Amino acid sequence: MASSFPQASHLGDKSGARSDIAPSDSGSSSRANRLTPEPNSGDSDFDDDYDGHESIELQPQDKEADFEAPLRTGDDGSYALPRRGSGPRQHNRFNCNARIAGMDVDLNLHSDQYEWILTSFYITYIMFEWMSLLWKIIPAHIYVSVIVMSWGIIASLQALSTSFVTSIILRLLLGIGEAGFTGIPYFLSFFYRKEELALRTGLFISAAPLATSFASALAWAILKLGENGPIAPWRLLFLVEGFPSVIVSVIAWHVIPDGPAKAKYLTARERKVARLRLRRRQGGAATKGGLKWREVLETILDPKAYLTAFMFFFTNMAFSSMPVFLPIIIRSMGHSSVVSQALSAPPYLMSFFVVILTAYLSDRVQSRSTFIIFHALFSCSGYLVLALAERFGLGVWWRYAAIYPAAIGFFSVITIVITWTINNQESESKQGAGFAMLQLVGQCGPLVGTRLYPDVDAPYYTRGMAGCAGAMVVVAALAVILRFYLSRKNRNNEKQNGGEYVEVDKEEEEDTLVGENARRD
Repeated sequence: MASSFPQASHLGDKSGARSDIAPSDSGSSSRANRLTPEPNSGDSDFDDDYDGHESIELQPQDKEADFEAPLRTGDDGSYALPRRGSGPRQHNRFNCNARIAGMDVDLNLHSDQYEWILTSFYITYIMFEWMSLLWKIIPAHIYVSVIVMSWGIIASLQALSTSFVTSIILRLLLGIGEAGFTGIPYFLSFFYRKEELALRTGLFISAAPLATSFASALAWAILKLGENGPIAPWRLLFLVEGFPSVIVSVIAWHVIPDGPAKAKYLTARERKVARLRLRRRQGGAATKGGLKWREVLETILDPKAYLTAFMFFFTNMAFSSMPVFLPIIIRSMGHSSVVSQALSAPPYLMSFFVVILTAYLSDRVQSRSTFIIFHALFSCSGYLVLALAERFGLGVWWRYAAIYPAAIGFFSVITIVITWTINNQESESKQGAGFAMLQLVGQCGPLVGTRLYPDVDAPYYTRGMAGCAGAMVVVAALAVILRFYLSRKNRNNEKQNGGEYVEVDKEEEEDTLVGENARRD
């Protein structure tokens, strides 16, 4: 397998450059004040499909130190609030704690009906994944506010459910609200360069294990406090996890920036610097306005978009099944409902820290495939232990310990696959289309994953665990294939492309909002 690309390698956009601002002591040469690409490198995780290079003239005051301010303030403004709003929804999408808290008893649900309630969410969730493209069309502060508020209201209304049919309808509506929110990593690409995107995506995705950890502890507390209360614990659980998002949506309207050029938390010069640091060459023309449908069609025919989409599909088989049934799996080990809720939290809390570390390292060494392969096999090892537990007579704590690598692995893979998908498309329209395809294909995985654990397989669920282990092996294999595909494609592009770069005039420089091509001399 090709090695991770070296320090001078490209970022996987159209240019073959490693993005850095030239240091301030680089002399009087005009190149000291340019964002300029280095020659292509053929060994890379990222796609390199660019027919030239570009150079952007910078003012002396717009040096590397000034580029840090938009980055720091962007960390606070562009994704911090969406990340906070995403926490409760991550756990509510497959809230099996409600079943343990008595929802199935109160609504007279048998096992198949409860599985259909969980599965129905993904029907609309998948059908409306095209909504990821709306991040490019609708101003972000409006879009975020609407989808977060709608999600919070619908999630809270689940507390009023009285029957199987009512629960199905609410879950279908919840899927629409959830689908609108999945485009956050695409939105982050409007603010961050490729070598910065994995960490920011990781900070967003890490809300899932953190929320699951918190929600499991919260569910445990609600079970204890609601045992003798006037409201059924499962109804209170839906209210507590859903309603805070309504409050967050009101704040989002005033806080979320629509893009670097409209970020209120930046000064006028910082907004200019933010645009320059994100400068990207897109087929010789700047991308303005909405979607370019020709580029969307090109992405639909792009092989690498399907490879990452199927990685996401198989990862989601594991991702969706384990969070749904983890409390039940732990309870099947002989623990009470309260202890099961408490033991559900630590694996996800550990995943939170590992996801952030993995994303940071992936950006640092500029490699995606290496981390996908490692974590896919790491997750596989956990599922394999769980699948073989009955055969080899493994004890309760062996099985519980195996949950840690399983959860850590698939959460980390999800983070890097999402980032890799966005990295390997060279325009915002293609990134949006690639991301929508990733979600459309990938989110079909839970339709399989949520049905891998029928009651007849309790308490070991051997078939489900074996299926998830096999799925993660497939993810690793697809990452290897895409790695070789991109390396070969980049070497061919390097042979075809010359070494010259194209100058960009001042007016075009000022108007363009996205991209990156830089060189450190």
